[in-house]
This record gives sequence, C-alpha cells and structure tokens, in this order.
Amino acid sequence: MKRIGIVILGLCLLFGGCSKPVTGTGGPSTASSGVLRVANFAEPTSLNPLLATNTAENFVHSLAFDELVTLDDKGNEVPDLAQTVPTLQNGGISKDGLTITYHLRRGVKWQDGAPFTSDDVKFSWQAIMNPNNNVVERRGYDQVRSVDTQNAYTIIFHLKQPFAPFVDTVFGESDDPFRVVPKHILAQYPNINQVPFNQQPIGTGPFKVVRWIHGDHIEYVANPFYFRGTPKLKRINVYTVTDGNTVEAELRAHDVDLAINLPTANLANLRDRPAADVKPLLVKGPSYYSVAFNLTHPPLDDIRVRQALAYGINQKRIVDTVTYGTGILATADLSDFYWAYDPNVKRYSYDPAKAASLLDAAGWKRGANGMRAKNGTPLSLQLAHGAGSATARQIGVLVQSDLRAIGIDVPIKSYTYSVLYATKALGGILNSGKFDLALYAWVSGADPDDSSAWMCDTAPPAGNNIEHYC
Repeated sequence: MKRIGIVILGLCLLFGGCSKPVTGTGGPSTASSGVLRVANFAEPTSLNPLLATNTAENFVHSLAFDELVTLDDKGNEVPDLAQTVPTLQNGGISKDGLTITYHLRRGVKWQDGAPFTSDDVKFSWQAIMNPNNNVVERRGYDQVRSVDTQNAYTIIFHLKQPFAPFVDTVFGESDDPFRVVPKHILAQYPNINQVPFNQQPIGTGPFKVVRWIHGDHIEYVANPFYFRGTPKLKRINVYTVTDGNTVEAELRAHDVDLAINLPTANLANLRDRPAADVKPLLVKGPSYYSVAFNLTHPPLDDIRVRQALAYGINQKRIVDTVTYGTGILATADLSDFYWAYDPNVKRYSYDPAKAASLLDAAGWKRGANGMRAKNGTPLSLQLAHGAGSATARQIGVLVQSDLRAIGIDVPIKSYTYSVLYATKALGGILNSGKFDLALYAWVSGADPDDSSAWMCDTAPPAGNNIEHYC
C-alpha cells in the first residue's frame, strides 16, 4: 500500500481500546464499598451507542449496552447477546458467505424489564442505515441486503457479497463498535439524533444510567436484570477529567479508582514517583497515533509533498521523547500481535535533505521566510489535535519544529474531542475534512480489517477514511 500518512506510534499511548488503567484504593468511597470511580478523558456528546464518535464514548456505552459477539480477555470471540458465535462449522455462516445466522440468548431483558428479541437487532441495523441518523460510519452494515427475523430468537443477515470481517464488525468488537438498542423505545422517532433516550438510555448491559450531570459525571447502578447476573459492583461513577495532571493528582489523593488512557507524562510521573496503592498497568493495544493528511487540500494531493513531510518528521525522536518508553515506532496501521501484521512495510527515515529535494521537485522553493510556491504563496499547513491532551500538545510542538526546519509553517489548533470527532452531519473537524494535518488516534477492531479507513468508497459518513486516501 502506497500509504503516506505518517504513522508515529504503535501500542498504547492515549486513545482507545488500548487503555492504560491506573488503579487506586482508599478514600471515602471506593471499589471496596461497591463503588468504582472512573476518570474518563472526554465528555460524551450522547449516551446513545449508535451515535458514538470516539473511544471515550465507546467506553461508557459498554457499561450499559451489549453486542452480539464480544471478546474474552485473550482476544477470542465469545457470544454476548448471541447464544453462539456464527461459524462455518456450526452453520451460522453459509458456505457461500452470504448468509449469517445468529441464535440469540433467551431470557435477556432490557433495563426497563422489556424482553430483548430479534426485532431489536433488526431495528438497530435499520437505525444505523437510516440516512437521517448521524452515525459516524456504516461499513459492514451497508453490506447487508436484507434481514429476516425468523422468530424472536433467530435473526438472519443476507449479504450483498461476502464480507469476511462481518461477525467482528456488525454488532461486534469493530473499530466502531455499535451496540444493540431497544426498538420499543426508539422506533417511534423518525431519527434518533435528539431524543430523551440519548440522555437517559435503556440498555441490556451490566449497569444502568441513573443520571448524567453534563460536564461532570455519569452515575450508573448495577442492573438487576443483567443476563449474566447482577454485577458485584453496586455503582460506577464516570467523571470527565480532561487534564492529565488533574487525573494524576486525583489518583494520588485516592479521589478516583481508575483512570482511562492516562497521558504518558503522568504515567511516567507515577512510575518514577510511586503513590501508595496506585498501580500503573501497561498493555499492548490495537492502536496507533499518527499525523493524518487531508488529501483533498492542496498541496497534500501531491505525493511528493506527503513524502517530504514523512522524511521531514523525526518520528523516532517523538516516540522517545513523548512516550517515556511506553510506545514503539509503528510500521503501519496494525499492531504486531495481529496475524496480518507486516513488518516489511516501507519506512520513512528522518532525512531533511531528502524532504527538501522532494519539495523542490514539487515546485516549492526555499527562501528567507520558508517554502514558497512560484507565485509567492507560503507553504503553511494547519495541524489539528484534541484539546486537553498534553501528549498531543507535545507531539504537535515537535512536528511543528521539525517541519519548520524544512521551511513549512505549521500553526496548531486544538478542538474538544466532541468537535474534533463529531460526525460529518454535525460538522466534525475530521469527518468534514476541515483540517490540513491532524494528530489522529486509531483503534483497530478484533479483525485486522481496517478498510473503513482506507478504501476509496469509505469517506465519511460511509466509513472512517478522513484522509480521502484512494
């Protein structure tokens, strides 16, 4: 793949399913009393799991909602709302790959006591495909030709063509893990963008939302109807804490028990200056952090300019400086534990002279005030990133410094995560293409299929191809 979107970091850093939880005990209200206090790094825009746009939202949705198929702690597929995982061997997947059959768990209830049935799964698929709903993407769901509810506990998906990652994509642990929502509550609305459910949702998951105090926290209580049994935790409070230093201080003071995606500088502080009863946990994750290029914005439509940026950024210095030994230089978009990982992908070493040569070939000339086109236009590329992230700020400054050295001006602008990752319909910076360069975090799904980020036909809202790579 001739992909020129600079991959900077592999493994866990800041974002997504590769969360680095940091736990603490003690304080007046802790997990020992049945209450877990969690610091999440961004405020959700909605508690409706079909409207999720980032992993901060996916985390809270996972507390109240379920998928058809999920993963165990070793990464193996296991049934969730499904009774079994469909396979060729058990007949759940037809030999031609065009029919996927799910047998659903019996006795599952929504948190209001209503029964969960195949109608809920079919409705959830219809809601995702409804063009009036502001979903972030439809990759996989758009491969479905029709859905049959054979009975209350059997649902059959008929595909337009074989789609290999279907089971891990459609209501599974995909890069955008949509969860099943209740038909009996949401079917009455022409769209689900602005409905009471989005503030006070009803799911099938282990915890039920009690209330959401915007800008502060979400309160959950154990769901007595949960099909795996009532959770041992009585309550979970998820606090929005966007500043890493604040999270670190709250951990040290035992004001929170768990921090999701702590910035690496604060992780290093806790490692170098340990706090009583606080344990950093670092795990490999299916994620990377990159500089994304908007190929619809000249001169980034010129591959020579993109290659110049790749040669002009000292990626190893960024990894060594910013991750404090917790990250590695990535080769591409997959971590090394995937079967599809390829260690032989072309790398772009740090070579400012090569970068300058490529810019010269592309028609940009170095002057006293940086690179300029023949008509005098300066080469300036704005870099967008998520506000409140110390890690993103550090990376941005280093990228700015490296590119300034080869004559490129890089002003930096930060956005809240809700604005940065909002859907195209809502004018999100990434999904609407309102950027030149962006610090972009990606979390892969259970299947290594990342086609939603790279296929020509997966630009938002059809997928996650924010760079419009083709």
